[in-house]
Amino acid sequence: MSLSVSPAVGAALAAGRPVVALESTIISHGLPRPENLVAARRFESILTDQGVTPATIAVLDGVLKVGLDDGELERIANEDIAKLSVRDLPVAVGTKTSGATTVAATSFIAALAGVRVFATGGLGGIHRDANETFDESADLSTLAEIPITVVSAGVKSILDIRATLERLETLSVTVLGYQTDEFPSFWLTTSGEKLDWSVPDAATVADIMAANDQIGRRSAIVVANPLSVDQQLDPAIHDKALAEALRMASEKGLFGKEVTPFLLSTMVDLTGGASLAVNLLIAENNINVAAQIALAWSSR
Repeated sequence: MSLSVSPAVGAALAAGRPVVALESTIISHGLPRPENLVAARRFESILTDQGVTPATIAVLDGVLKVGLDDGELERIANEDIAKLSVRDLPVAVGTKTSGATTVAATSFIAALAGVRVFATGGLGGIHRDANETFDESADLSTLAEIPITVVSAGVKSILDIRATLERLETLSVTVLGYQTDEFPSFWLTTSGEKLDWSVPDAATVADIMAANDQIGRRSAIVVANPLSVDQQLDPAIHDKALAEALRMASEKGLFGKEVTPFLLSTMVDLTGGASLAVNLLIAENNINVAAQIALAWSSR
């Protein structure tokens, strides 16, 4: 079997203790070196400080890894490795390749191991020109088939948020606003899109997870967790930088996997690093909420 669960994660799962999955793409592709390794360790310590076992997920030498030791974290942070979605996993396994996992691939591997809660920054979604390019993240279709609860700050504002929410509805993926009735917009507290359901706390999320299981659904629950207004990126700076980044991407004729990394790195440049600082706040905020959900889930 190409799945390897670390001793710490395996013991926690066997004992019914709380576990939270973490993606590795943010480490390898989302943050600059050497800050990425510092952040990866920080993300895990947020969980361990609360009595939750971190399960950072990646593919190393063709093995699906659920829970990394510090040396493996260093590899993800320092090696130039591929970015893997679900469709890439059999290729990585078959060729014994290493790679960092997207939201889709992380969710898929976490579910194989029995991990039920996952913290990420922002989901992938429908791109703004998808009516011409058909560019839609595999995150969405994967979440329609995986029984995992994903805490995110919505989807990145570089995407078509309204279309993404429509697709999630079509795919029957449950979306909950965490102490909000508006869908967040990653760097910004809100996208202006209203949500049907809001939850007050982690215990309520755990109750909904249990109900999802009881009625036999196999799809994910997305917990949309916004930053507070005082933590968000300045909206005026955000809007100006995003418009320029989108213009530059169009001018370069980028498409597919090239688009998101370019837009994110360009946003960092255009905001003088402010978007990167907010990105870290987003990740930590989501990890804290995921920890509370995992604790509530394990207590059932």
